[in-house]
Amino acid sequence: MRVTALCGEFCNFAVMILPVYLYGHPVLRKQTEDVAENSEKLQKLISDMWETMYHSDGVGLAAPQVGESLSVVVIDGSSAAERFPECKDSKMTLINPYLEVIEDIDPVTREEGCLSLPGMSEPVKRTEHIRLQWLDENFEPHEQEFSGFLSRIIQHECDHLEGMVYTDRVSPLRRQMARGKLLNIAKGKVDCDYRVKAGPKLK
Repeated sequence: MRVTALCGEFCNFAVMILPVYLYGHPVLRKQTEDVAENSEKLQKLISDMWETMYHSDGVGLAAPQVGESLSVVVIDGSSAAERFPECKDSKMTLINPYLEVIEDIDPVTREEGCLSLPGMSEPVKRTEHIRLQWLDENFEPHEQEFSGFLSRIIQHECDHLEGMVYTDRVSPLRRQMARGKLLNIAKGKVDCDYRVKAGPKLK
């Protein structure tokens, strides 16, 4: 059994790898609720999200992706730091993040993937400069500007808190071309190395 200590208090509990909810599940389309208070239940969720993200080889994970409609995100882009230096030491927990896109640099198009849409990626255009306010896992407030690929990771995960996935940001033509892949994912027809949970069965 693994135990984790967080939030300045030693809260011992078993950490679990949770199933990742797939595109097509209703929870991914719900607007999340802000977290009202710190609790052992919240810390357990955060620890489980870290465990799930690392097990799935992700760089970010939002609570709706594990079935919780709460405004919580975990991010660690360190694995991309060799290519994107801004991602070094980027491990952070975001609770109730408020994101403002700063449009003082030209938008950049990069390929994005998502644990909830395994086996596919699409080019997404974003302005990679943001200002972010959030609470950390100890409910301490932060405000900081981020740029580059780390900014993109943050925006991608915060989209999940608004009920969006990255394919919502591609052109209608690209979405139409990906329709078959999206339908298969929604039906649970995926091949990946982590646990997943599909939505209601489609015909």
